[in-house]
Amino acid sequence: MENVFGDQTGVVELLWGLKEPPSRGPKPALSVERIARVAMGIADSEGMAAVSMQRVACELEFTKMALYRYVSGKSDLLAVMIELAVGDPPDLQEVPGGWRGKLEEFVRQLAVVWQQHPWLPWATLGDRPMGPRELGWIEAAVSAVADTGLTGAEQLDAVFILFGLIRNTQSMSTAGTQPWDSGKKVTPLMQELLYRYGDRFPALTAATSGANGASRDNGREFGVRRYLDGLEALIEERAARRRPA
Repeated sequence: MENVFGDQTGVVELLWGLKEPPSRGPKPALSVERIARVAMGIADSEGMAAVSMQRVACELEFTKMALYRYVSGKSDLLAVMIELAVGDPPDLQEVPGGWRGKLEEFVRQLAVVWQQHPWLPWATLGDRPMGPRELGWIEAAVSAVADTGLTGAEQLDAVFILFGLIRNTQSMSTAGTQPWDSGKKVTPLMQELLYRYGDRFPALTAATSGANGASRDNGREFGVRRYLDGLEALIEERAARRRPA
């Protein structure tokens, strides 16, 4: 059978448990999970830039070469870190409120995970092998809209956009790109700029003076509600078309 994973075969085997553990000899002093959990601790406290094979080896009091017996490099290590960090996917079957209630609970749980591991929103971007836990999260979200009348492509688009909305609002709190401080109030620097040049930005000046900055969740609740409102309108429109005249 053709190997479709190519140079990603090793990480796929790591994530899906396809590597057979040694059956003989002494119990290994390290494990992939132990290595990945130490790396997660570094990333959680200092960011992904602080994670390196050398740093993890030092934390474990092993040589860097010892780690390579378990993971081939940082990219494989990151894949395992993601799979451990996301945790078990949510069970939304008993969540009340239909598809909308399920997606709202999905958003809540995903935001908690990403808050615990601030590096996850960016680490999970791009085309890469996913493990069963991470795919399970996507499965949970798609299952929530599976019986809504949306096509398969629309279900995937709906979930893709939802992930993007959560990612953007979550990452803004740590990316340092927003003009608000940790309390979501306009920073003194922005206040001074608007005081001096506010006549060039009348709408922004009026909004910031009236609301004293952005919402405490970087607009997540507002965005999710408005997005689900639009999705609900489409689903109801499809349902109306199916009703007999």
